[in-house]
Amino acid sequence: MSFDAETADNLEDIEKQFAVKAVMQAETYFSLLEKIPGSKLKLTQHDDDIYEQFLEAFPEYSTPESVAVINEEDMKSKSGKERWRAFCEKFNEIEDYNFGTLLRTKASSEYDQEGTIFVVRIQFYAIEIARNRAGLNDWIKK
Repeated sequence: MSFDAETADNLEDIEKQFAVKAVMQAETYFSLLEKIPGSKLKLTQHDDDIYEQFLEAFPEYSTPESVAVINEEDMKSKSGKERWRAFCEKFNEIEDYNFGTLLRTKASSEYDQEGTIFVVRIQFYAIEIARNRAGLNDWIKK
């Protein structure tokens, strides 16, 4: 019997487990950035491809300033969702590419309640790889 997410019950305990895993991933990532400058960090073996595809699909994020602050409404608008969905599906071979994770809306801030949004992992990778390559996360190590 296969699992169908569309008809599955929304169990509170399962949601809590996903939330705990997302918070743990965020803490691990930030802890890593405290030890290694983001500009020297490789997140996946697919970083180059993710970065190239990201800039191709979202040329508006090609400058450091453009990835420094992420607007959640832009990502989650109808057209934003369509663009991101097409981008994300290119990476379905990456483990947990569509698993929920936390993203800081401002590269200059730590994770906090106001400046953190929920995204899928490949969105996190795309934005954080761009931020790391631009040196925007290097302040965390300093």
